[in-house]
Amino acid sequence: MADQSELKFPAFPFKPYSIQIDFMTALYQSLDRGGISMLESPTGTGKTLSIICSALQWLIDRKQKQNSETSDQKPNSGHQSGSDDEPDWMKNFVADKEIQVKEKKEIKKKRQGIRSMKVDNLFNRRREDEGFCEEKDQKNVKDKMDGGELNDDEFLVEEYESEEEGGLGCGKSKRKAGGVSVSSSSEEEDDGFDEEDEEEAPLKIYFCSRTHSQLTQFIKELRKTVFASQLKVVCLGSRKNFCINEEVLKLGNSTRINERCLELQKRKKDDVSKMKNLGSGGRIRRTKASSGCPMLRKQNLQTQFRSEIYQEGALDIEDLVRLGSRIGTCPYYGSRSMVPAADLVVLPYQSLLSKSSRESLGLNLKNSIVIIDEAHNLADSLISMYDSKITLSQLERVHSQLGRYFERFRNLLGPCNRRYIQTLMVLTQAFLKFLHLENSTCYADSHNHLQGVSGAKSADDCSVAINEFLFSLNIDNINLVKLLRYIKESNIVHKVSGYGDKAAGLYNGSTVRDGVDESNDEGTSLSGFQALADMLISLTNNDGDGRIIISRRPTCSGQEGGYLKYVMLTGEKIFSEVIDQSHAIVLAGGTLQPIEETRERLFPWLTPDQLRFFSCSHIVPSESILPIAVSRGPSGQSFDFSYSFRSSPIMVEELGLLLSNLVSVIPEGIVVFFSSFDYEGQVYDAWKASGILARIAKRKHVFREPRKNTDMEVVLKEYKNAIDASSDGDLKADSAPQKGAVLLAVVGGKISEGINFSDGMGRCILMVGLPYPSPSDIELIERVKHIEGLGDPTSSKPPEFYECYSGDVKAGFGILRNCKRRGKEYYENLCMKAVNQSIGRAIRHINDYAAILLVDARYAADSSKRSFSHPTNKLPQWIKGRLVSKTDNYGEVHRLLHQFFKYNRERTRVK
Repeated sequence: MADQSELKFPAFPFKPYSIQIDFMTALYQSLDRGGISMLESPTGTGKTLSIICSALQWLIDRKQKQNSETSDQKPNSGHQSGSDDEPDWMKNFVADKEIQVKEKKEIKKKRQGIRSMKVDNLFNRRREDEGFCEEKDQKNVKDKMDGGELNDDEFLVEEYESEEEGGLGCGKSKRKAGGVSVSSSSEEEDDGFDEEDEEEAPLKIYFCSRTHSQLTQFIKELRKTVFASQLKVVCLGSRKNFCINEEVLKLGNSTRINERCLELQKRKKDDVSKMKNLGSGGRIRRTKASSGCPMLRKQNLQTQFRSEIYQEGALDIEDLVRLGSRIGTCPYYGSRSMVPAADLVVLPYQSLLSKSSRESLGLNLKNSIVIIDEAHNLADSLISMYDSKITLSQLERVHSQLGRYFERFRNLLGPCNRRYIQTLMVLTQAFLKFLHLENSTCYADSHNHLQGVSGAKSADDCSVAINEFLFSLNIDNINLVKLLRYIKESNIVHKVSGYGDKAAGLYNGSTVRDGVDESNDEGTSLSGFQALADMLISLTNNDGDGRIIISRRPTCSGQEGGYLKYVMLTGEKIFSEVIDQSHAIVLAGGTLQPIEETRERLFPWLTPDQLRFFSCSHIVPSESILPIAVSRGPSGQSFDFSYSFRSSPIMVEELGLLLSNLVSVIPEGIVVFFSSFDYEGQVYDAWKASGILARIAKRKHVFREPRKNTDMEVVLKEYKNAIDASSDGDLKADSAPQKGAVLLAVVGGKISEGINFSDGMGRCILMVGLPYPSPSDIELIERVKHIEGLGDPTSSKPPEFYECYSGDVKAGFGILRNCKRRGKEYYENLCMKAVNQSIGRAIRHINDYAAILLVDARYAADSSKRSFSHPTNKLPQWIKGRLVSKTDNYGEVHRLLHQFFKYNRERTRVK
C-alpha cells in the first residue's frame, strides 16, 4: 500500500510519513468527489507540502485525462464528450470551454449588484480635471486660481436622469456634446490599464491563506516540487505589498495607496484632455488611454514581466517585486494579468472571499478547486470582510463638503442631482445627530420600546437592528438602492470631494494634494465618502444579517468622538456564493475542531454525515513533547488568571517567580503568551519595579513582541541571535551569564498566528491563563447572541437575553450565563482556538522537542465543578493524549522538565 501511495504522489520530495500519505490520499479523494471537506493536520507535520503534492497531482491527472478524452473525441466531434460514467462537471470542461471564456469577459463588463460596490467598483471612476494644474502647463488655470475662482465645469456633476424621469429602467448620466470628459467603465480593470486577454485555463486551483508570510511559505514549499516548473503559478497580493512607485509608497496608508494608484492610471489622460480643452475653446481631442504611473506606461514591459515569470516558475510576492523593479513595470497589475491562464493562483483570504474583490480581479471560480488554509477562524474572518464603519469626524467632513457643494452649485444642478444630493445631506445629518452626545436621548424618546438602546445615557456603546435604526432616524422611506446607484453612476463623490478639497486649500492659503490631508489620520475626503457608501450598502442587508453598533466614546484627547459600525453576523449566504461556483472546497488547518460550529455558521444545509472530515496525529514521538498543567507556583500559590484575579499583585509576582525558576532549567528559547498587550505591559512593569525582571535577565535575554508589525522583524532577529549564541557547543548552563532568551508575546498577535519557533527558538511555550475575549467587546457579544439562536429561529429566549448591551463587563458575563449551548460554546472555542494556535508554534519537525506549560489551575480543575466544559477537552489530540494534567507542587514540574530536556539532549546528540 505504501509503494502505491508513493507512486500516486511522486512529486513529494522526500519519503513521506504514513500520516502524510493518509492526508494526501484523503485530499485527493475529496477533490475527486467534490463538495466541501475539512482536513486537519497538526502544525509541523508537513501539511503545506502534502497539500501541494496531492492537489497539484490531482490537477495534473485531471488535465491529462481531459486532454486524452478530447483527442479521442476529435473524429466524432458531434458525439457527446466524455464517457457515461464521467461526472457532469468534468464533461463541461470540454463542452463549455468557449462559453466559459466568453463568460469571463462578460463578467468584467457586467454591472454587478449593490453589494459588490466596494472600494474599487464604487470609487474608481475617472476624476474629471480634479487637481490643481501645474503652472508651466496650465497657466490660464493658474490665473483663475490667483483670482480665487474655481472653474464650475471642473466640479459640476453632469445631468442625471432618475428612473422615473428617464423612463429607461435605471438612472444614467447625460453625456453632453462638447462635455469635459467621457467616462469609461467603472470596473477597476478598465481604468486606464488594458490587461491583455489570455485564454482561461479550464481547470484551476485557488489556494488562499490569511497572511502574506503564509503565502510566501507556500511558494517556498512549492519550489521543492516539480510542479513549480510544470504549472503556471501566479501569486496575488495588495497594492501596498506590490507597489514599486516610491512616491505612492510614501503615503504609507493602504487606503491612500489604493486611491493614488487608481488616480494615477487616469491622471495622464485627464491632463492631456484638460490641456486640449483649454487650448481649443472647449473642444476635446480624445486620446488613447495611458497611465500616469511611470510603472505602467509601457505595455511591452508588462509582456516581458509575464514572460520572465513563466520562465522562472513559481515566484512569491518579494520575487515579483524584485522582478518588477528590475524591469521597471508594475508587479501588481503584471501578476493580475496572469490570472486567466494560471493553473494555480495563490492569494490572500480577502481577494477570494470578498465578492467585490473577486469581481475586481476577474476571478472565475466556476468548476474550480478552492483550498483555504488556516481555516480555524474562517467564519469570523469571512463576516468581518463585510463590516463597515464611519467615524464622527468623517461624517462631519462629508456633511460639510456636501453642504458647501450644494450651496455653490444649487442653481446649476438639475432636479435629479439636487434631490439626490439633498438626500445624502439628510442622511449624514441624521447620522450626526445620532452620534452627538447632546442628542443621545432622541432615540429613546422616539422609540420607548427600545429604551435599553439609548436609555442608558452614560453608555458609550450600544447596538440596534437595521430596521430599528432606520425607523428611529426617520429615514426608512429613502430608497437606498437607487441612491447607491446614483453614487456609482454619477461620479458625485469625486466632484464633491474635489471641490471641497480645492476650496479648502484656497481658503487656507495652501493646497491639499489630491485630497490628502497629511495631518488627518482619517485619510482622504474620498475615504469618508467611501465609508458612507459602505455603510449605506450595509443598511440594504436583511434585518437579521447584522447589527449597527453606535459608539460615542471620546477621543484620546478628550474631544467628542464616536462612530457607526455595521457588524455582519451571518456568513452562510456569503460563503454559499463560493460554494455554488466551485467544484470542490477544502478547509485545511492545524486545529479545525470543533467542526460543528463551522458547519452551522457557513453551510448549515450540509448534514454532519455529508461533511467529510479527516484528522491525523502528529509525526513527533511522545517523548518529544511535555505538556503540563501548572496549577501552583514556586511559593505554593494557586494560579488563577481569570478576569477578576489576574491583575492582583500576588498573581503577577507568583508568575514572575515561576519564570525566574524556569529560566534555570529550560535551555535556549522560552515564549510566554499573555492574553493581551495591555496585560503583558502591566506584568512587565510590575516585574521591572519588583526586581523580578532583573533576575530573569541574568539568565536569559528578555524580548517583547512589538505592537507595530514593522518592528517585528528586528525583534525576532535579535531573539534568534541571542539563542544561536547560547546554542553553540555543549556549554553547561552556568558557564555563561546569559544563555538563551525569553520572548513575551500576545495571544492573537503576529507571533501567535504566523511565526514558527522550531528547535531552540521554542523549547518551551508558556501559556498564561485562559485567554477568553473580554465580555466588554460589544461586537463579540452580538456574535454570541446571534450564534446562540442559530438553528432555532422559533425559540423564545428570556427577556434578559435581549437586553441592550453597552460594553459593561458584568452585563457581558450575564449574557454569557444566559446562553445555554451554542453561544457559550462559541465563546469557549474562541479561547481554546487561540490557545491551540499559540502552543502550536513549537514542534515544527519530527526531530524537534519542546515543553508546553499551561499555567492556570483551571487547566487542571475538575470539569464537573465548572459551568463550561473542561478546557483541556478542546486541546489537539496529540497534546491532550500526553498531558500531565495534575501536579502537586512546582517541585514536581521542575523535576519533569529537568528529566525531559536531559533525555532529549542526549537523544538528539546520539542522532
